[in-house]
Amino acid sequence: MKILMVLTSHDQLGDTGHKTGFWLEEFASPYYTFLDAGAELVLASPAGGQPPLDPNSDQPDAQTPATERFKQDEQAQKVLANTLKLDEVSAADFDAVFYPGGHGPLWDLAESRTSIALIQDFNQAGKPISFVCHAPGVLRHVKGQDGEALIKDRRITGFTNGEEAAVGLTEVVPFLIEDEFTRLGARYEKGDDWAAYVVEDGRLITGQNPFSSEAVAQALLKQLA
Repeated sequence: MKILMVLTSHDQLGDTGHKTGFWLEEFASPYYTFLDAGAELVLASPAGGQPPLDPNSDQPDAQTPATERFKQDEQAQKVLANTLKLDEVSAADFDAVFYPGGHGPLWDLAESRTSIALIQDFNQAGKPISFVCHAPGVLRHVKGQDGEALIKDRRITGFTNGEEAAVGLTEVVPFLIEDEFTRLGARYEKGDDWAAYVVEDGRLITGQNPFSSEAVAQALLKQLA
């Protein structure tokens, strides 16, 4: 069982002057869920090397047992610091792909032709594709085999308009996931703000927010079993 994890390389929160990147919990919790299940993991990002960490995800109130475990795990830190370049990986070499969130993916991975093509390759091969929180936003330009938006008429979730408003970034992000998915004809679903919520539509697995990350990882493992 070999799983590819794709992280953002983008560290600027629009033109606010603040930093963003990937959300630590959304990486750490699935990372250990996969690792503890015996999966072989490969990490990649558009630029390769160390992906930028969203500083807000390193605050004390954002910590979980998985993030604490990561901070004590020198091997995991080394793996994260040495991600492959995204254009060096192929869907043919993996059984599934997982994208952690954080706001960063809305800028780089959502527009990356390499990422779009990679997801399309996984989908065409019938392999599970999974995304949590803001990471489902990377699907906005991905096409299905019929040439239509991959998410059209598909059940899907992602960070809600209410959650984006709560963190004060409605006017900062390049697009709102809930609005964009609705525009594209997806069957967008959501639970309560800040509650774990996961949607599976065939091989497409999405989670609404950071509290959904472990459940997305478990759903992916179940599909691979």
